[in-house]
Amino acid sequence: MATIVLAHGAWSAAWAWKKMRPLMAASGHQFYAPTYTGLGERAHLARPENDLETHIQDVVGVIKFEDLRDIVLIGHSYGGMVATGVADRARERVAQIIYLDAFVPEEGQALVDFLPQQDRQRMLDSVKAGDGWRVAPNPIPPDTSDEDSAWIARLRMPQSVRSFEQPIRLHAKVTLPRAYVQCMRYADKSPFGQFAARARAERWPCYELDASHSPNVTAPDALMEMLQRTLLK
Repeated sequence: MATIVLAHGAWSAAWAWKKMRPLMAASGHQFYAPTYTGLGERAHLARPENDLETHIQDVVGVIKFEDLRDIVLIGHSYGGMVATGVADRARERVAQIIYLDAFVPEEGQALVDFLPQQDRQRMLDSVKAGDGWRVAPNPIPPDTSDEDSAWIARLRMPQSVRSFEQPIRLHAKVTLPRAYVQCMRYADKSPFGQFAARARAERWPCYELDASHSPNVTAPDALMEMLQRTLLK
């Protein structure tokens, strides 16, 4: 049994992992999925000043007040930025990080640093077209069912641009055991291949999952099986 803590993706929240909860329980794992400030059930706290550090502290707070130890930390997508910061702030409590189709920053890097110019421009355009401080969600992967697409579209929310632009600050290089899971459907259109390549070069355990970017929605059983393979034994 593992204690698993999630750092979820952008525009999302704990609700997006509801298909994974019974699978985690059936596998005997404790699963914690904190929602970031300003999103999901914490939408009433949305403010322009919410940033990456806000979201790091959201997850660190759950770890601290639940007194969690020997944690497997999953960072999905934007959550890789958050998970890296959490591992830095609470490294004595984290046993392993699993990056799931996620950004893997080094000291001083922001999420926007990893995006091609056209994606940066889309982000800026969505801020200008909206309320001036939040980024609209990316398109839903095309293999998502109509039912799930309607569910996701109803609950996803714009997210503060500061969370994408703020550079991460680390006290020391993160050296915890790490694994990388790359989602292979539409991988040629995503920015995550660079991190999978880096993980392979650094000899992390690396895995490929036949799913699009949010397997917690589109392929929960396959994702659960993959996570079981990546957990430290």
